[in-house]
Amino acid sequence: MKKTQRFGLAALVVALAVLTTGMSRVVAEDKDHDHHAGHMMKCAKACSACQLECASCFDHCVKLVAAGKKEHAVTVRTCADCGQCCALSATLCASNSPMAAHICEGCAKCCDDCAKACEKFEDDKHMASCAKACRTCAKECREMSKHGKGESK
Repeated sequence: MKKTQRFGLAALVVALAVLTTGMSRVVAEDKDHDHHAGHMMKCAKACSACQLECASCFDHCVKLVAAGKKEHAVTVRTCADCGQCCALSATLCASNSPMAAHICEGCAKCCDDCAKACEKFEDDKHMASCAKACRTCAKECREMSKHGKGESK
């Protein structure tokens, strides 16, 4: 065997040894990352679903206000604003942003307010659906916020 071949073989053996030694640490880090990413995606999905419900409820409320039901004027605004908060939260969670935990805190509060406003119209199934999505989103955002802050300590 030539010197260059032995040197190449030796380098390969050393590289393999280094990779194998560090592999257990990498696997542990990947498991932590996967666990964290799983929380992020669960929250992103809840936020995305809520954003869609809020957009639909916004449209519903605009039509009700146009029909003279001025009591829905507040929900026009809360649904529009909540939907925007949810969209931002979904985006940051999906991209595993370090800012996601902070935004999730605010999103949960927006969802609480929107749900309360929509729940005032008990007989309206559209509003009830929006309120339910907001409650689910608020719950997931609070979980994500707790989890995200635990990661940054």
